[in-house]
Amino acid sequence: MSKRRVAYYYDGDVGSYTYGLGHPMKPHRMRVTHDLVSAYGMLDKMHVLRPKRATPESLTAFHTDEYIHFLNRVTPETAEELTYHGTRFLMGEDNPAFEGVFEFCSISAGGSISAAQRIASGAADIAINWAGGLHHAKKREASGFCYINDIVLGILELLRTYPRVLYIDIDCHHGDGVEEAFYTTDRVMTCSFHKFGEYFPGTGTQEDRGRGKGRNYTVNIPLKDGITDEAFKRVFEPIINKIMEIYRPGAVVLQCGADSLAGDKLGCFNLTMNGHAHCAQYLRAFNVPLILLGGGGYTVKNVARTWTYETACALGIENDIDPNLPWNEYFEWFGPRYRLEVPENNMDDLNVRDGSLDKVRLTALQQLAQLPCAPSVGMHEVPRESLGRHLGLDEEADEDGGTDDLDRRLAQHSRFVYKLQETGGGSDESEDERYDSDGSSYRRRKRMSILSNRLINVDPDARKGPPQGRRFFKSAARWDDTYGRIRLGNEPVLGSMNGTRLAAMMEAAGRSTPGGDVTMDDWEDGTSV
Repeated sequence: MSKRRVAYYYDGDVGSYTYGLGHPMKPHRMRVTHDLVSAYGMLDKMHVLRPKRATPESLTAFHTDEYIHFLNRVTPETAEELTYHGTRFLMGEDNPAFEGVFEFCSISAGGSISAAQRIASGAADIAINWAGGLHHAKKREASGFCYINDIVLGILELLRTYPRVLYIDIDCHHGDGVEEAFYTTDRVMTCSFHKFGEYFPGTGTQEDRGRGKGRNYTVNIPLKDGITDEAFKRVFEPIINKIMEIYRPGAVVLQCGADSLAGDKLGCFNLTMNGHAHCAQYLRAFNVPLILLGGGGYTVKNVARTWTYETACALGIENDIDPNLPWNEYFEWFGPRYRLEVPENNMDDLNVRDGSLDKVRLTALQQLAQLPCAPSVGMHEVPRESLGRHLGLDEEADEDGGTDDLDRRLAQHSRFVYKLQETGGGSDESEDERYDSDGSSYRRRKRMSILSNRLINVDPDARKGPPQGRRFFKSAARWDDTYGRIRLGNEPVLGSMNGTRLAAMMEAAGRSTPGGDVTMDDWEDGTSV
């Protein structure tokens, strides 16, 4: 197999973040994968790079200013207030406001943007970022464990160089965020192979084909439970081959979500490691610039196995590596067989049983037959540096004292606007329509939870009025102007208590006490006795 130049992006801090105890999404899986890749000696065969973390400004290439500002500020303590009681930005329990959420997003997005830049510059044939692939994130809100859509940001970077980009998604869940972003353009074709039917996110039928110039450039392959390697290959190869023949993309982005593997905690497919990796092998053979991204996958040991094997596929050494796992820091996690494999289970393949697979494949091929030819686009020379950097208006100029009075006034105005949003945002908007910083409005849509596969109910009344601060304490303590002292409800003035009673009251703090003494529930709003 021909040798390819492979760039591998990894930030050692990515595995240090956690969505919370009991949450199925484990960023630690990237660290386990990297350790296994290293144990197999693959790092010496690739350009191993630490990506530059994405700045808030670079994230607004797709996401709204309000949303990025929110992610940059939110903490577990302020989430209730900043999300207006769970009605904006983070809805439901899928996307918690964990500690360091913005840093985690900047690592994920920075890797995909850097991978796209590496491909566009011609310095690599294949680029890998297993921390990316978060395909559910929307322009103005998080969804399905995804906060920032690094895929869209990476594709936007590719479009600066390539006239056409193909996005392929083999995650068990529909890649709705990426599809929505490019639904009306023919410069990006999206093709998603996913489970459909009472399953998150509830989108991705074959009737969804794009709109306007993007008509028929959105391809959806809805599948049923239990699809096997052979059945998946029967639908994947002819459709991708037809797309490559007609669309002729300049670059391909493959989202390798591992929840389509057999035995995944949230998935319902029956693919083996080899069947999943066959998609990467098949695309590699076209010799088109390729970006491999991560995505879903909630059985950590299987995710690490598969992404390690697919890294070997990118290098073209998948037939040379030992199926018996080498010793590594997480060796005991891979018991009891300790092999580089993810076997299938005994699930029934509902796609073959009712013959729906052939119908889906035929419908997709008929859709592709309606495309006349590869769309063209007028291309211009891509500037080697941004206009801001060329004019000396970038962040480095600010650090050197280059900030002028206009910059300061704009920054002051921005802080003023954000302050208005904090104190009164959401109270003047209608229930059916909202507005972004760019002046565009959008309608509410039904949202589904990836954990329960049920619709999320958002109370519209919760947004009315300014957000209420979280109350940690509750108390009946009040200042008495008559005595100039603190009183507890109907209690006598505290100053009139003898030392014994006051000591007993302080000793009983936090417990139910007779005689109306102070309890833990009697403290409020930081008032102390």
